[in-house]
Amino acid sequence: MPDFELNDFKPENEEQRGDIPDTPRSARDLEAVYDIPVQVSAVLGKATMQVNQLLKLGRGAVVELDRKVGEAIDIYVNNRLVARGEVVVVEDRLGVTMTEIIKTERS
Repeated sequence: MPDFELNDFKPENEEQRGDIPDTPRSARDLEAVYDIPVQVSAVLGKATMQVNQLLKLGRGAVVELDRKVGEAIDIYVNNRLVARGEVVVVEDRLGVTMTEIIKTERS
């Protein structure tokens, strides 16, 4: 049986690519999705508590999260973890700077 490497099957230039699906040739090929809204969430941390504990919370109550000070926060796009980052202040607003992109396998 002959040995093949993955690179043996990759097109070497633009002309050889032909009509390979899901392979954008330029940023213009993606313009159709530019205006699709997505929900972006930055999660500082999570906490689990019983309903009776939740009902006892009032103004000034502190809820302890599962993260430490300085630890990266999770950034979700449409409820999918895509990155980790740090909280930053931009003028008088909070923001997030991405420090790590999370690559997940597509199923």
